[in-house]
Amino acid sequence: MLAIHPDIHPVFERLCRLIREVGGRPLLVGGCVRDMLLGLRPPDLDLEVYALAPQRLIDVLSSAFDIDRVGQSFGVIKLHDYPIDVSLPRRESKTGLGHRGFEVLSDPWMSLEEAAARRDFTINAMAIDPVTEALLDPFNGQRDLTLRILRHTSAQFADDPLRVLRGMQFISRFELSPAPETIGLCRALLHEYPTLTRERIWGEWEKWASRAVQPSLGLRFLQDTGWAAMYPELVALQGCPQDPSWHPEGDVWTHTLLVVDEAAEIAVRDGLEGRERAVLLFAALCHDLGKPSSTAVLDGHIRSYGHAERVDVVTSFLDKIGAPKELATRIAGLVRYHLSHLQFDGSPRHVRRLSQRLEEAGETLRMLARLVEADASGRPPLPRELPPAIQQILATAERLQVAEQGPRPILLGRHLLSLGIQPGPRMGQILKTAFEAQLDGAFSTPEEGVRWLTKTAVIDLR
Repeated sequence: MLAIHPDIHPVFERLCRLIREVGGRPLLVGGCVRDMLLGLRPPDLDLEVYALAPQRLIDVLSSAFDIDRVGQSFGVIKLHDYPIDVSLPRRESKTGLGHRGFEVLSDPWMSLEEAAARRDFTINAMAIDPVTEALLDPFNGQRDLTLRILRHTSAQFADDPLRVLRGMQFISRFELSPAPETIGLCRALLHEYPTLTRERIWGEWEKWASRAVQPSLGLRFLQDTGWAAMYPELVALQGCPQDPSWHPEGDVWTHTLLVVDEAAEIAVRDGLEGRERAVLLFAALCHDLGKPSSTAVLDGHIRSYGHAERVDVVTSFLDKIGAPKELATRIAGLVRYHLSHLQFDGSPRHVRRLSQRLEEAGETLRMLARLVEADASGRPPLPRELPPAIQQILATAERLQVAEQGPRPILLGRHLLSLGIQPGPRMGQILKTAFEAQLDGAFSTPEEGVRWLTKTAVIDLR
């Protein structure tokens, strides 16, 4: 039985039956086949239909399903309410640079081998006949999947330079090793990087961050193919020295590779998925981007004072890869405060203030602790750990109920109204002053807050 979600399987069987009844041959193709062979349940299904004219296929599908046509020259048919995409085999002719520089025409009578040749990697060029469940594998993708090798399918790989970044995230997700000939072809496509839109670039980086099992493998792939040169903020980490007493593992690049892998393990442990997992992974990748410009030898020691504050380098990199502004703000906030535990004075005031600053960036102390743990653990042979100071900060934050969100104002407008203070600029200023005092520990309940107001010079109740 194919590894299809049971809620989808009856619909899928009906869909395949309809296509076969009018002479078409439906085949499962692409990533869903790869996932099934890995024992994973694919999030969606791609059905490629042979031996059926485009309009005939549209007529058949629309008679039974609510559909959407996507793209030009027929493209893909999406079934509303079901994670199933239906398409025809396509013939592509290269006409210029970039992913838009070729013509795409549907050809339902082309051979499976020719259709599979246009796919990016052998592990994505397999098909399954849903009726017989036979695996159709013209480029030995199953062998490469078993051996964990990433190999381009054919020379048509060069039609779309984005496939290099797809390789980056596939390598990280499935722990693959790139074939030497694939590395060489990727190097030859470097000059086409400027043809890629930031939206498409971000799509691959986001998959790297949200799905990678061993994210360092994808970063090494960028280095091996020369594509890391498109990100000077990453290149600068390579060879940047660190004090061996703190970082016996080597330079900043080596440390960063270790930290992103630690972050991926922490994300699994803590059940982080999607956007939350991506935030942690990008924070791990970016946490030391400020070191190259901050590193100096002082009194015979390598120091990087102020590197956490160099969030301009972080935002520069994130802008290059097309990260959404909200996400970039969160990542920059985590990077800015990833060393804050080193200045912890043991006071609740420190914890409240830190939690508030993180919330202003859209983040939490809990997420910061994950980043600190990944950073501290990426320094072998030093032990993996959550540093004691951040443990103390978290314990205090949990007691103060600010681990998952910043402090909430205790004194509100209604408390001031009860004291005869009317809404307006004066009330707003008093509330702001009161909140600052609350962060400093002046009061912890509304009653204490009102007493604090009446005993200070903040308001005059005479």
